[in-house]
This record gives sequence, structure tokens and C-alpha cells, in this order.
Amino acid sequence: MSATRFAEPAASLPMGVSVITAGDIERSGAVTVNEAISKLLGVPARLDTSGGNNYTLDLRGFGETANSNQVVIVDGLRLNEGDFSVAGLSSIPVESIERIEVLRGNGAVLYGEGATGGVIVVTTKAGSGAQRRNAVQVYGATGSNGLRDLRATAVLNAGNWSLDVAADDRRSDNHRANFASVNQGLAVTAQWSNDWLRAGLRSGRNDQHSGLPGSLSTAQYAANPWQADPSRPSALTDDGNVTKDHAGVFVEADLANWNLVAETNQRTKKYMSLQFGSMYGYDVDSSNTSLRARHEAALGIGGLALVLGYDQDDWKRRLTAAAFTPIGTVADVKSEAYYLKNDLTLAETGTRLSAGWRSSVMSKHEGASVSALNETQGAWELGVSQPLYPGLTAYARWGNSFRLANVDEFSFTAPGVAIQAQTSNDLELGGRWALKSSKVSLRWYRSDLTNEIGYDPSANGPFGPGSGANINYDPTRREGLEVDVRQAVSTALDLSLNAAFRQATFQSGPHSGKTVPLVPTQTLSFHTNWRPLAGHSLDAGVMWVSEQHPGGDFANGFKIPAYTTVDVRYAYQYQQAEFALGITNLLNTSYYSQAYLNFLGTDVGIYPEAGRTVTASLRLKF
Repeated sequence: MSATRFAEPAASLPMGVSVITAGDIERSGAVTVNEAISKLLGVPARLDTSGGNNYTLDLRGFGETANSNQVVIVDGLRLNEGDFSVAGLSSIPVESIERIEVLRGNGAVLYGEGATGGVIVVTTKAGSGAQRRNAVQVYGATGSNGLRDLRATAVLNAGNWSLDVAADDRRSDNHRANFASVNQGLAVTAQWSNDWLRAGLRSGRNDQHSGLPGSLSTAQYAANPWQADPSRPSALTDDGNVTKDHAGVFVEADLANWNLVAETNQRTKKYMSLQFGSMYGYDVDSSNTSLRARHEAALGIGGLALVLGYDQDDWKRRLTAAAFTPIGTVADVKSEAYYLKNDLTLAETGTRLSAGWRSSVMSKHEGASVSALNETQGAWELGVSQPLYPGLTAYARWGNSFRLANVDEFSFTAPGVAIQAQTSNDLELGGRWALKSSKVSLRWYRSDLTNEIGYDPSANGPFGPGSGANINYDPTRREGLEVDVRQAVSTALDLSLNAAFRQATFQSGPHSGKTVPLVPTQTLSFHTNWRPLAGHSLDAGVMWVSEQHPGGDFANGFKIPAYTTVDVRYAYQYQQAEFALGITNLLNTSYYSQAYLNFLGTDVGIYPEAGRTVTASLRLKF
């Protein structure tokens, strides 16, 4: 795994990391990174407000601000935005993915701001560094709600050179009026490699278009969950479009006992939407540069692994259409960071001792705001892992993490009130047990947050007392227990179980003892893959999510009901062809995962999930 920014075995890591392989994704039938993480690891996911399949994942119970408290990395480079918009995991062609690694909890030393909840690391097949071989794969699917899904990947290898191409075109009417979506993507990587050097270029584009039907009141949802918001005619015509382009260069070299990596990437994003009869749009230009090195050395007492790194990020947004903010208004985010991490593994006992430190210099500005943020923040981490018996390892880690308000947060506050930096003290204890056919992981964690940043609809805001504003909360805490079990019952049957028990609570102030909104206290997922005969495979999963409170409901007066979903997929492999039939939400459960308290605090706005959907697919590999 490479969640530590360099490839290394996971057995002795003083942290919890879950891995999803390309094979896992293919067998599950997941169509996006988000769906794979939710289905296969039991991570709570909330439907986004468009039809683009870009579900919001919540690794450690941050609710409305989950996207701002976890970092997304794709082939070594950060994908997070500088505003409220989510990192576009659904824009990554799923057929191009080699593996997904999910680091639970504090990742601030290696990944910087906003990594309190965890880090999602996506490695593509082209970015894995593995030897490329000539291959072609084509996938086509049709199904409920007018689904048409086409994907293709190709690898061309010629000596030390290789070319990877991945393309997809997914179209669906989806499950509500004015919720149709189109998602088209293309990714290309060209690289040269030998036994000590790898260098290449990568580029890609993704276009998404979706209708925006809005939310439904409780009564509207009960009457017809598939309708657009009937209270406003524009809900039948509102829509959004986003186009993303990226291009980058990477070099990786092994020199003596040093592994050296240099990567730089340029991203652009163009967004335009029509909502409530008003146009809103912006352009984003973003660049990332990462330089890092890993050195291994043998000492008398054991082995030493030293990681050094430098990250530079530059993000700028320019408004191209808006109703209230002047067109041309610019918001920008700049950051520079240095980090180091040192691991010592004692030869006699196998004990691994880890220490890390990071210093980040950040500046954030928003043209329509009189305030700005210019701060230096640090993160540190101490960890230890100890093998107890063959296959059994215990670990502990302690550290701190941080984040600053994004440009949408610090520009919408109470007049004269500046948002302070959010900091968290993070503790985790865990263990791993691995035998030939079994794997068990257990993690307990606690994060105590000071000045947590979020939106309070009852706070005094720019539009007057009680109009709502982004604020620093009174002290909050995240605490929980996570259990992952994998069991190969036989050569033909695999089982997995993921369970999480979490508490996200206010520790003092007017909401003391209340649960942070949009955080389910319990989740449970069960997944099985059965191969009864050669070429035949049956994949099934059950996901249960406990009740939670809707966004903005700090008084905990409303509830999003608990729900259970069942997904199944049968596949038959004949030579190079795979025929599959999948059913999502087999029991046709009526439920929703996303809802917000209305402005009056008298009802909720609901974003319904889909009912039963059927997908038939054909995959060809050459």
C-alpha cells in the first residue's frame, strides 16, 4: 500500500488502512470510487444534490463538513477544492483504478490541512508503477431509469514506453424529475520506465451535466418522492454543468537507498448552473507540486525509514455569473508545507516507532470579503506498533491536526467576527490479526476539536440576528470503534463485515450533549462473493445505517430514519466475456440520506435516494 506516500507493507503500520483492489471494484459492480468505498467498506455516504453520482463520504463523523475534514489524493496529488465544492471522485474513470486506500483518522503530517477525518488515496493502473502490458477492455451496460454506460481502457506497451487510455460515457434519467445526468471522461498517461527510473505525462478531461430538482418537504416526499420540488416551477428546468481538465508531469527514481518522487499538476474547472431562476458560475485554476524522498538505512538496533517532503498548492476561483456578488470576484488559496516522518523498526522485538512533523504556511482571500486568512499551522504525530504473535499486531498513535476556513466559510460570518483555525487532538488504539484465510482489524479513536468550523443557521450573520453564519463551534468530540473482518470460508466463498460505532457530540455551550447533525451513530455492512461453479460469481451486500439528524438541526429535534439496503450481482465469465446482472436496492427500500432543516426550523428538505434499479452489463477483455 502507498497511503504513507511511498509503497510499503501494511502489516507494521501504526495506523488503520483499508484497501480496495481493482478486482473488488469489478466484482461489486460499483460505478464510482464513492460507491466502491461505501459498498465495500461500509463508509456512510450521502447523495449529492445533483445527479452526478458524486456521493459525499464521511470517514469519521463530520456531517455537513465531511468534505473539508478529509483529503482526497489521486496518483500522489491532492484533489480537494478551496471552497465548499466536493473533490470529484466520480470524475475518475472507475476502470482505470488499480486500488483505493482509506486511511482512517489523522493524516495531517503527510497530507496537511483538513485531514482530521482521514485520507482517501486513489492509485490508477497507470500510476501504480507496475509493468504495463498490451491490453484492451470494453464495458457496456443498460438498465433502469434510462441508464446507458460505456467504458473502455487500453494499454499499449512498446519496450520501455507505455500508453494508458481510459474513457467513459454514462447517461441516466435517474430517479427523479429533472434529475437526468451525463458524465463523460477521458484520461491519458504516457510514461517511460526502466529498473530505476519512471517518468511520464498525464492528462484528462471530465464533463458532467445534471438537472437540479431541489429538495422535498416531508409531505411532498410522502406524496411522491420522485417529483421535483413542486413549490417552484424552476425545479423542472434548473441544471448544472461542470467541465474539468488536468495535465501533469511525474518522475520517480530509485537511487541507492533513496526513493525520489517529483510531481506537478495543473487543473481547471468551469462550473455554470441555473437555480431559482438565477445563473451562478465560476472558473477555477489550480496547481499542485509535490517533492518527496524516502531513505532506508540499517542501524545496529534495526531499520530506519526517513520520509521528507514539500507540498505547494495554488487555487484560484473567479466568478463568471452571480446574482449578489460582483462578476469577476476572485478567491484564492495558497499553501506551502514541509514535512518529515521517521520510522525505526527494532530488529530484536519488531517494535516500530514513528514520529512525524509538518509546518504549513497558508493564505486565503476572497475579493468580496474584508477579511483574509494568513496563518502558519503545524501538525505532529507519534506512533508505535508491536507484533504480539505471528499475524497479530497492536498499535497506538497520537497527534494533532488542523484546518482553516475555506473561502466560502470565512467570507460569510457575523460582521466583525473572524473564524479561528480549527485544531484537533487525535488518539487512536488498534490491532490487526491476519492468518492465511482471515483478517481482522479493530480501531478505537477519539478526536477532541477546538474551534471546529461549521455553519449554524441560528447564528447572527451578514443578514442580521439569527440569519445564519459560519462560526467556530464550542468544543466537540469524535469518538468511536471500527471493526473490519474478512474471511475466506473456502476457495469459492469470501465474506466481509464492517461495523462502526461513533459519537459526534458538542462538549459544551448551548448545544452541549447534542449530536452533530448528519452523523449516524452506527453503521453495519456485510458483503459476500460466492463462486459456486467455474465462471459463475454471485456478489451480495447489505448496508444498514442508523438514524441521524438532518443538517442544521443542532437541537436534534428531527430525524433521518435508519435504513437498510441490499445489493446483488450475478456474473458469468465465458472466455474473454463477462455477462452480469446487478440489482441495487433489491428490496426497493424508500429512504433518504441527505436532508436539511428549513429556514423556519419547522420541517426538513429531503433529497430522496433511488428505489430498486436493475443493470445488465457486458465486459470484454483482450
